[in-house]
Amino acid sequence: MTYEFKIEEYNPEWKKWFTQLKEYFENYLSDLIIHIEHVGSTAIPNMVAKPIIDMDIVIKEGSFDEIKSKLKEIGYFHQGDLGIEEREAFKLLNEELKYSLPPHHLYVCNEDSKELKRHITFRDFLRTNKKELNEFCQIKRKLFNKYPNDREAYIEAKDSVVKEILRKALKDHYNV
Repeated sequence: MTYEFKIEEYNPEWKKWFTQLKEYFENYLSDLIIHIEHVGSTAIPNMVAKPIIDMDIVIKEGSFDEIKSKLKEIGYFHQGDLGIEEREAFKLLNEELKYSLPPHHLYVCNEDSKELKRHITFRDFLRTNKKELNEFCQIKRKLFNKYPNDREAYIEAKDSVVKEILRKALKDHYNV
């Protein structure tokens, strides 16, 4: 599917958007969750990004069915793992809620999820490595200019860069 999308320079409002989302889900899901992580490009100061908050709701093993049911009650459709193991995606279908919350992608991960660890390691590495951050921003701008109307082609084109940054981040973090 091809459609217009946008990337923007870092916006400090994204942190406020995440806080609003976090408070909403903490209140709604209360004791069913461990914590909520702001991940993805909007979680990295000075990163260019699509203005959509990526968030991981972290849960204990065995509580997924209850979380899934609660999310369904308010209009979230479980999309499955979308090909990424240890991370379950949810899409908001409730139009009223869609307009009252900031734009976001919602994922649910167990506390020992490898994908959760990758999200956090990637985010934290770019928060502390300005050179890598600046290079990645340049690549994202270049790719956006090349694929301004094709989100999938943009994502596919930056995939190898993301994997290389993640490799460096994991090596840096775990001395692997």
